[in-house]
Amino acid sequence: MSQPSFDKRSGYDSRTGIYHPLYTLDTKHEIPTRLDINTASLVLSQFPQADLAEATLAFIDSGTNQSISYALYHSLEIRKGDVVLLLSPNSILYPSICLAVLSIGAILTTANPLNTESEIAKQVHNLGAKLAIAAPEELHKLVPTGVPTLLTTRPSDGKMRSVEELIKGCYNSLELPQVHVLQSDTAAILYSSGTTGVSKGVVLAHANLISVMRLLSWSAYATESQHDVFLAFLPMFHIYGLVFFGLGLLCIGVTTIMMQKFDFQAMLVAIQKHKVTHLPSVPPVVLALVKYASKAGYDLSNLRRVGTGAASLSKEVSLEFRKMFPWVELRQGYGLTESTGPVTFFPTMKILKLIQIQLGSFFQPLVQK
Repeated sequence: MSQPSFDKRSGYDSRTGIYHPLYTLDTKHEIPTRLDINTASLVLSQFPQADLAEATLAFIDSGTNQSISYALYHSLEIRKGDVVLLLSPNSILYPSICLAVLSIGAILTTANPLNTESEIAKQVHNLGAKLAIAAPEELHKLVPTGVPTLLTTRPSDGKMRSVEELIKGCYNSLELPQVHVLQSDTAAILYSSGTTGVSKGVVLAHANLISVMRLLSWSAYATESQHDVFLAFLPMFHIYGLVFFGLGLLCIGVTTIMMQKFDFQAMLVAIQKHKVTHLPSVPPVVLALVKYASKAGYDLSNLRRVGTGAASLSKEVSLEFRKMFPWVELRQGYGLTESTGPVTFFPTMKILKLIQIQLGSFFQPLVQK
């Protein structure tokens, strides 16, 4: 067997243009090699006393035996390879709907509630969506498309079916057929404009989502975040919010506080009330914390870590943040939809020490002065 040709310091192989990992994950956090594992089964296998080989049914209510997966399959006849569009702001149902769709081999595509009717119509028709699941206030954007639509919550007039109503009529969840979903199967198609031009569909396989969830799981372990409280205001229709709050954090077992949409004062209230320790965010939020947090008078002492991505954070804002919140780790990352989220991020000292143990060397982080 030939020896690896990549550089031992950077992991870069000049012949192939591929970066190789310098750190080997332990068994608990390594990427599964079994091909018959999908996103939903991996997430459910992380629940207490769950088994990866048997975690196939998504979100069955123990008291009523009701299941979203069963309802999608039997009542709406959604099958493997069918596209289901989800048009909704953040809600506690969002992760359940995502996993229910993925568990039966259907393809999830999410949409921004701020999109126009024409943008929604383009996504529906381009992908040939068989079903849309939407918040009641977004229904009017889907009516012109003619796609069958299920509401996330029961409407006051009772004229349309909702997710809540649908699953109440399904009591034979264990009859859900065995659907063979592989890591190589398409899991999601998310629309992204990239750097220029109109939005384009980005195809993500179950293997892509599984890899990112393993990364988040290992990161939580490496930074001792298993007991953290996360605040979720990032939209879950976006890759950043989807891999964090829609899927990834379910594998870790942390507490997640859900915000339907971003509001700065409501965010400060939530941090104080729920003793939030971890705040995934974007540069404008970090800037707002620097400018206004001290004047607002809220207790933010429980914050341990603030992450920022989606755009670059200036050196000036970074330094001001560290002055105001010296006890908080500020971590900047870079990612994109095409990479299923994170590509690079600033490691914490705990992560660096873990890597040092295995590599026998230490990476001294750059300190801005």
